[in-house]
Amino acid sequence: MEGRTAIVTGASAGLGARFATVLAQAGATVFAAARRADRLKELADSDERIHPVACDVALEADRTRLIETALTTTGRIDILVNNAASSGETRAENESPDAFTDVIGVNLTAPFHLARLTAEAPASGGRSIINVSSILGLVSAAPLGGASYSASKAGLIGLTRELAGQWGRSGTRVNALAPGWFRTEMTADLFADERSSRWVERNTLLHRGGDGHELDGALLFLASDASSYCTGQVLTVDGGWTAR
Repeated sequence: MEGRTAIVTGASAGLGARFATVLAQAGATVFAAARRADRLKELADSDERIHPVACDVALEADRTRLIETALTTTGRIDILVNNAASSGETRAENESPDAFTDVIGVNLTAPFHLARLTAEAPASGGRSIINVSSILGLVSAAPLGGASYSASKAGLIGLTRELAGQWGRSGTRVNALAPGWFRTEMTADLFADERSSRWVERNTLLHRGGDGHELDGALLFLASDASSYCTGQVLTVDGGWTAR
């Protein structure tokens, strides 16, 4: 990753913070974007290769400014990790059309716009765009999940395939990463509840939730030249959840 520029959205906590750290440790200059500037500062203080950018991906102006910040600093964008996401309501009957639209905006519209801006920017060689989807974009996880969240994550997989097809000739690779149940800030309540935790264990072939470091290899594979002949794919890391 030496000499490469990466952008990671939703980087203030959870998987996003881990993604930014892993890419920086591999040698990339990383622009870590999120709304919580204080969390980003802590992350940047841990590695001089991480540059914090306060950004609300729901806002078009913020998305444009994020890309411009990376280009002004390094002159190129080699890796984009579309990780920022909103979970929305769990029960469809409790979710209003406006709330549904808001989740789609963060989880699907924002990744599309950032991917388009990235594809138009200079790169040092083959470019990699990684859209962080979910097993909920592949299968239902009823009674958990959410209509807007699942729809957006399934849409992100469709978007991944379409952009891979459109941009393949230019050397831009677009792939999706679909994590299963990982212990993060977003799933803290799930794993803290004994009944829910047992539900994850019972329905996962490895009988446990995932730890953040278990996505490191998948991230580095998709971000690096190790996956130079891989595009339009969905890499599922879920302990066997979707193999049931």
